[in-house]
Amino acid sequence: MFIKVIPNNRGKKGTYYCQLVESYRDHGKIRHRTYLKFGLMNEEQVQLLKAEYAHLLKQPHRRKKE
Repeated sequence: MFIKVIPNNRGKKGTYYCQLVESYRDHGKIRHRTYLKFGLMNEEQVQLLKAEYAHLLKQPHRRKKE
């Protein structure tokens, strides 16, 4: 999974649409599956989102004790 950043070509310059996306293969071709759309963001917000996502990836997984 990764954060996909798409430039906004219709509005203000320096704004982007952000999505949480998973890569997978379908019949040998690479495809993307969108899990979450974050909406329109400026450059500063994009950098904060990427930094927070990278921080979450470094956290150890915790399982609930049953």
